[in-house]
Amino acid sequence: MSKMWLHLDEIEEQSELFEHFRFVADAGQSLLRIDKFLLHRLHDTSRTKIKAAADVGCILVNDRQVKANYKVKPSDVVVIMLSYPRKEYELIPEDIPLDVVYEDDTLLVVNKKAGMVVHPAYGNFTGTLVHALAYRYRQLEMFSQQDNRAGLVHRIDKDTSGLLVIAKTEKAKSHLGKQFFDKTSYRVYQALVWGIPKEREGTIDAPIARNPKNRQVMYIYPDGSQGKRAVTHYKTLEELGYISLVECRLETGRTHQIRIHMKHIGHPLFNDADYGGNQILKGTTFTKYRQFVENCFKILPRQALHAKELGFTHPETGRWMQFDSDLPADMAQVIDKWRTYLSGRTSDI
Repeated sequence: MSKMWLHLDEIEEQSELFEHFRFVADAGQSLLRIDKFLLHRLHDTSRTKIKAAADVGCILVNDRQVKANYKVKPSDVVVIMLSYPRKEYELIPEDIPLDVVYEDDTLLVVNKKAGMVVHPAYGNFTGTLVHALAYRYRQLEMFSQQDNRAGLVHRIDKDTSGLLVIAKTEKAKSHLGKQFFDKTSYRVYQALVWGIPKEREGTIDAPIARNPKNRQVMYIYPDGSQGKRAVTHYKTLEELGYISLVECRLETGRTHQIRIHMKHIGHPLFNDADYGGNQILKGTTFTKYRQFVENCFKILPRQALHAKELGFTHPETGRWMQFDSDLPADMAQVIDKWRTYLSGRTSDI
């Protein structure tokens, strides 16, 4: 019986999908709901996980997405797609320092540095947060089972810094995962964006899909014909001449949500290479200004995005917990440089 490594963070924030399981219904198969059909063929899963996978299009029958109430018929080809390629490899724990801001027997909250990948995936099979967790908690059962998503209930991009909560028990993982899936958790980011939003605060409600020309980035279809609903609430915190410091509160958690949403309203993140923010999009044509911006890019060689606040209900105590983190040094330094630039700006820069 196959084991289905399916977690709610994968479901909510799908990236490119890869085939993991394929079953062909017998010629004598009687009509049977697909969740029941798969429950008897997958080890260590549940109807809830199967339904969640079907709801977001991870289950296909004869190359068509189906819902959990689909009735499997004789000779149907049932395929389960997940967000990472199949690869057999050994997860070797690595002694990588972590910035732990809170910890108890149930969970921990870490402040992830920019540049660290959260979990092993294609092209990143060492040096991830999961490798660090596997070493730090090697005495705990859930971190010693070769699970490349052990403890994870949500994730942030490699070059985004900030807060993540990690479960230390299966009960906590399920409880926290449901909070993120049900959108009852609280996530606030701060970002530097090009330009000054016309409306100081607002809501971006635009469905997100994979870019048909480049599967590594996301895309918004103007007519809303494709994609999954994504909602970001933003507020301008500080205007810095040709860039702004904005706060973004996530209502949903899609891949690259803030990055593509801010581009969608004409304000790409500062130095976001995937979405055009690594070009000088606002400002003057003077050489000194161009040199100033290029120096800022060197200080902050990534998209200017930080997961600053995180809130959730503790799985054991039922108490609401909320955490706040300082902006990392690279973002803080660039903000200070823009403040200085504004205070001393002359006509030739």
